[in-house]
Amino acid sequence: MRINDVGVEWLSLPALKPESGLSQSYIAFIEALQQSAFQGDIETSYGSRLAMATDNSVYQKMPQAVIFPTSTDDCEIIGKLANVHTDVKFSARGGGTGTNGQSLTDGIVVDIRRYLNQVLEINVEQGWVRVQAGVVKDALNDALRPHGFFFSPDLSTSNRATLGGMISTDASGQGSLVYGKTSDHVLGLTAVLANGERIETSPVKMDVAREKAKHNTQEAGIYRQVIDTCIAHRDAIIEKFPRLNRFLTGYDLEHAYNPDNDTVDIGRLITGAEGSLAMVTEAKLSLTPIATCKALVNIKYDSFDAALRHAPAMVAAQATSVETVDSTVLNLAKTDIIWHSISDLITDVPNKTLLGLNMVEYNADSVDEMREKIEALEQKLKAESAESGVIGYQITYDDDAIKRIYAMRKKAVGLLGKTKGERKPIAFAEDTAVPPEKLADFILEFRALLDGHGLQYGMFGHVDAGVLHVRPALDLCDTEQEKLMHKLSDQVVELVAKYGGLMWGEHGKGYRSEYGPAFFGEFLFTELRKIKTAFDPFNQMNPGKICTPLASSESLVRVTDPKRATLDRAIPVAFKETMAPAMSCNGNGLCFNYDARSPMCPSSKITSDRRHTPKGRAGIIREWLRLLGKENVDTTELSHNQFSTSFWERFTHTVLRRERQDFSHEVLEVMNGCLACKSCTSQCPVNVDVPDFRAKFLAIYYRRYMRPLKDIMVANVEKMTPLLAGMPKLVNGIMASKPVAWLLENKLGYVDTPQLSYPTLKAQVNDTVEPFSLEQLERLSLDERQQYVAIVQDPFTSFYDATVVADFAKLIKVLGLKPVLLPFLPNGKPAHVKGFLNEFARTAKNTADFLNKVAELDIPLVGVDASLVLCYRDEYVKTLGKARGDFNVLTVHEWLADLPTAVWKNKTKTNETFALVAHCTEKTALPKTEQTWQKVFEKIGCSLTIVPVGCCGMAGTYGHEKDNLEKSIGIFNLSWTSVFERFPVDSVLATGFSCRSQVNRIQGNKPKHPLQALLQQLQKSK
Repeated sequence: MRINDVGVEWLSLPALKPESGLSQSYIAFIEALQQSAFQGDIETSYGSRLAMATDNSVYQKMPQAVIFPTSTDDCEIIGKLANVHTDVKFSARGGGTGTNGQSLTDGIVVDIRRYLNQVLEINVEQGWVRVQAGVVKDALNDALRPHGFFFSPDLSTSNRATLGGMISTDASGQGSLVYGKTSDHVLGLTAVLANGERIETSPVKMDVAREKAKHNTQEAGIYRQVIDTCIAHRDAIIEKFPRLNRFLTGYDLEHAYNPDNDTVDIGRLITGAEGSLAMVTEAKLSLTPIATCKALVNIKYDSFDAALRHAPAMVAAQATSVETVDSTVLNLAKTDIIWHSISDLITDVPNKTLLGLNMVEYNADSVDEMREKIEALEQKLKAESAESGVIGYQITYDDDAIKRIYAMRKKAVGLLGKTKGERKPIAFAEDTAVPPEKLADFILEFRALLDGHGLQYGMFGHVDAGVLHVRPALDLCDTEQEKLMHKLSDQVVELVAKYGGLMWGEHGKGYRSEYGPAFFGEFLFTELRKIKTAFDPFNQMNPGKICTPLASSESLVRVTDPKRATLDRAIPVAFKETMAPAMSCNGNGLCFNYDARSPMCPSSKITSDRRHTPKGRAGIIREWLRLLGKENVDTTELSHNQFSTSFWERFTHTVLRRERQDFSHEVLEVMNGCLACKSCTSQCPVNVDVPDFRAKFLAIYYRRYMRPLKDIMVANVEKMTPLLAGMPKLVNGIMASKPVAWLLENKLGYVDTPQLSYPTLKAQVNDTVEPFSLEQLERLSLDERQQYVAIVQDPFTSFYDATVVADFAKLIKVLGLKPVLLPFLPNGKPAHVKGFLNEFARTAKNTADFLNKVAELDIPLVGVDASLVLCYRDEYVKTLGKARGDFNVLTVHEWLADLPTAVWKNKTKTNETFALVAHCTEKTALPKTEQTWQKVFEKIGCSLTIVPVGCCGMAGTYGHEKDNLEKSIGIFNLSWTSVFERFPVDSVLATGFSCRSQVNRIQGNKPKHPLQALLQQLQKSK
């Protein structure tokens, strides 16, 4: 696609027809489900199915439908209908975080997460909790924390992985030597079998199990088979399975029978079965008390090998857990937003190169016990440092600091996808488990294997358990490299066998199920198939994973099966380059973060729809590009004239013969749900920038279809508003009148139109600022110009919240400097958000030229609204390139932080207390925003409490669009309502214009900008 001097010129968009239609058998099943008592959602759109076609693996498989049960009863209905429609296949799905395609299916996805997500009962006295399977792991721990407990099996995806998913893969992670795996904490399950039969599992005495086996039910058949397999062949099972902490078979034949107390627990078979035996809907789980004292020792090494070889000594020193990362991961972390929060906890060692890091955690029940453990460790480190490769260490006892470090470790998976180039580290052989004492030697051979193929890779993992995550960098769009992935998989299987380990130590089998028969051997694998037959005789539940029923001729899934790259390689290179942010998504799914206080993707939090996430939007754009490429559009010789479309053509496509089956309409729906808050740009480990490719999509889409009038109005708001602001009282009266408000809402689709400021900004600053004259400023000496500060206007604060700009001018004067109000020039962001890219490019060039002239005077340029300021740094750079120039517009807090110390001298301390809620775009793009404001307020003796919140739900014009009103208010209620329950409204400070407007709309009071509170405090001290 062609970039010229005014922006991007786009091809005319053809109608795109999705390829994958529903088969007749699935249509019949869905019709029967619709006519039943099923209460959940049923989605068959191409976009909904596409969102479930991938997980956190390299594979892709398009389902026939997605259904969202609301209860165990709904799951029973699904099973009973499936028992009639036996050619229908289905797979339960939780967080979609599997790295091996565990929940992918070409049948029906049963999404447990959307509705079955409640903590049902907490029994503190007996130390257990009962949950629905869709509860996110971190959400459960949030509910348990006030009671002094937590659910201890940990994993890097804990803020999005569900308990049902953890049960399905028998998940574990950090601290598993002490805390064990998920199966060690499952006390009982509520599950639904393939025929719709509900079962309740728990350990039962053998005589009870034999009695259950006598009935004429599917559950009875399961008990009969468990007794035949797990007891009769126990010696063979014990002999075959290695004695590893991370032992994972899929069907836990060893622990389904406990000889110590003569009990049978069929739940141990379901745990780890990857949904191939039953749909888990509820679980009763044991709890772990939260340790009174915690410490984390970050031990630094001169080589990664040294870190690996030293880990067993840390385990011997009674550490709770030992996590490791290599220099590749550390260096990537330093480029991410997360490093700002931990840089002081993992500092460089003078004159040494940090190549490996062990994060060693200690828990204790008392300060004395903790002191004893740490003192013993320090003595050990000092004595061994020379021969062990230790070059330094840092200790922290602060819980928040420890959480931040672990957040970096958890983000390591996604960070590896940030590597430059087409080759990206991918998961396919990255959870190997070997005896911990053999890990270093195993990794030496593993590295030699990868080095022999000339591959780059990153390593991190749980060295205390002998599990290391190794992700080689490959470009699977290259068919030769895809073949290499298959070859490497086979070679790693051989290598782990050599060291007495497992190919799947943590993340389950999934598409690696093909290695199961060789690992188990023919005899035991046949026993697995008998278990599968007893649970699922028609091979309907997640078929192809782990094993198949005895009578089935169907094959297991294989490493060579189709992948995302299989489809991506069909996308023309020009399309890939233009939509690079969408192509960079590696499926990690950090954007699924459940926490309402996280700024990441508010639209996904309020809709619970995976399409409305950065990953979902990236996926739907990739498919759209692939379908577009199938139309054989020539991407090498694009020109504006060749592909321009007339009004009549757009009118024809939109009104006269709208192609209702055009997949582009589904893409539009998903893109319109985006708030364009840009949090994904910084929060995503690989910086997937949805607003960037969203704007490009809109530019293309509206070359075929007519734009809604509301989009045209938004794109031109910076032209209209200055004119309207000349008569604010008249305009406000007209806009507030019932007929106009009705027209705006029902014809344009806009509600709660903001009121223009009165008095106007010009009237408010008339006595504060000097008239702007570039010529006069140029005549001043450099020393004289250094007394000036140039205020860069934006359309929102200048015309709708003018008091903030006026107060900023007063603040500049109070601080002893001279404010200059630059003439208003459009920023262009509203046009960019709505996809008017050519218009944006022209606006950006004009404004950049002016700001460059002012910047030559060495006068600070400062803007009040950070989201507009950041547009100069991001969209201007991407659109204009070198033509942007070198000007730099500062945010208010950046400018205040740069002021010399002398400015703050002789300022009376007022000792007031405030609470700060920062704009999500600002605090994600500038991660030190809140801490900087804190330091500024400290200079005048004020205390500023940082309040973590997600999006306010306004996000520019999003909250004013009628279609988004309910979602906008819902997003606000997720995290902002509680702010005003905790703090008086007059003590809450909000940096964003959108945020202040939203609070005013919902709460009836507009918070101050921090600069206004700062001004008031300084005026008090005069």
